[in-house]
Amino acid sequence: MKKTNLATGLLILSVFTSAVYADITLQSTKEVEGTWKLEHSKNFITDKDAVKREDTWVFKNDKVTILHIPRDGTYYDQPPVNYEIDDGKLKVYLVGNNRFDLFTLVDKDDKNMTLKGKFGGYYYFIKK
Repeated sequence: MKKTNLATGLLILSVFTSAVYADITLQSTKEVEGTWKLEHSKNFITDKDAVKREDTWVFKNDKVTILHIPRDGTYYDQPPVNYEIDDGKLKVYLVGNNRFDLFTLVDKDDKNMTLKGKFGGYYYFIKK
């Protein structure tokens, strides 16, 4: 009897937990347009330790440019690449080939945006 109650409780909890972290379907590239400072990232949403980030993503005219990327004690800017909305997700093409990264919008308001990468990493942005 106790195992049944425990299993029922875990099932109910998992339903509510998945609702809290439900993905938001993007309709248009205009929803992400603008300049976004990547403040930090996490491997999992529940991670206690966030990785501080220094880059800025500029979404404009269906292109994204990532600026101020730290590397070997200096910084560089990535050339603009195409991005689009595909099946409600943000598809950002990689430099020099036809491959892409796929992001899901987790949360967004006028000043903040959270994206989830296809392998589960979370990216926390602040609008500049």
